[in-house]
Amino acid sequence: MESIDLLVLRTARDWRQAGERVLLATVARTWGSSPRPVGSMMALRGDGRVVGSVSGGCIEDDLIHRYTSAYAGPGMQSGLPQVVRYGVSADEAHRFGLPCGGTLALVLEFDPCWQSLDQLLQCLDAGHLVQRRLDLETGVASLASSDAPAQFDFDGQRMVNTLGPGYRMLLIGAGALAEYLATMALFNGFRVSVCDPRPEYMSGWSVAGVETIVGMPDDVVRDFAPDLRTCIVGLSHDPKLDDLALLEALHSPAFYIGAIGSRRNSQLRRERLIEHFGETEASLARLHGPIGIYIGSKTPPEIAVSVMAQILAAKNHIALPGEISVSAAKRAREAQVPAA
Repeated sequence: MESIDLLVLRTARDWRQAGERVLLATVARTWGSSPRPVGSMMALRGDGRVVGSVSGGCIEDDLIHRYTSAYAGPGMQSGLPQVVRYGVSADEAHRFGLPCGGTLALVLEFDPCWQSLDQLLQCLDAGHLVQRRLDLETGVASLASSDAPAQFDFDGQRMVNTLGPGYRMLLIGAGALAEYLATMALFNGFRVSVCDPRPEYMSGWSVAGVETIVGMPDDVVRDFAPDLRTCIVGLSHDPKLDDLALLEALHSPAFYIGAIGSRRNSQLRRERLIEHFGETEASLARLHGPIGIYIGSKTPPEIAVSVMAQILAAKNHIALPGEISVSAAKRAREAQVPAA
């Protein structure tokens, strides 16, 4: 399952290539609370069909009424991009289902060039990071390569949206926990790969849509070429598999690196990496272990929820409070238990 941004762009391209009228809407600004972040996109076809979202649903309905023939409306218009605002007044915020005080501005593009969208998608599918720049005065959308992710930018005349290849997850170890975590990652738009040199584990893998790789994990991590949109999670419980793979990952720009294990096993892993591989406490600062946030999880699906939540927080640049880490939360609980 690909990311919603890629799905919107791919659908808009396909509709336009087939001769359909299309409106591409992008959340350009938000004030106060907003259901969707800036850069969120939706594609609206002339007959009212929608892919993606810019709100909780009410604004989509208004756009359908205004710009399509779905409800005997005027149909899709042509012309230069427009900026429309919703939720300026309390009545409008209530009408359009926005949170209290929420306001957003949308940039509407009418009949975007399918060749330009196709070029953009080819770059993204090839793993490149691309800036799409829209000039509202001319309606021209241009593409430029980018070296690093950048914040969405809109100054009223120009919209710059930096789009990258889909987020990737590499799992080391093909056990039950890996299957649950892979399923959740797929639903969150990650491309998932699992690596395990043990045939007895790989032969039982049952999650469709996941790339399976048989090989030594450290070699696989190296060939995987982790980037800023990659997370790597060791789930094998075998130091011979996890440790060397984690070492390779730590020397990459992956946004999340972690490994399953108890507090004791996690500490022993850190000691091994320092003693035998020349790592330091500073170089291991990026290594999560025990992984996940503390929710009292015991079963593989519950542990997967805990780990996925931590990965999504890292992806979204959210610094989680230390007290919800597994180690800190368990120490706190132990301190509350009276001595026998």
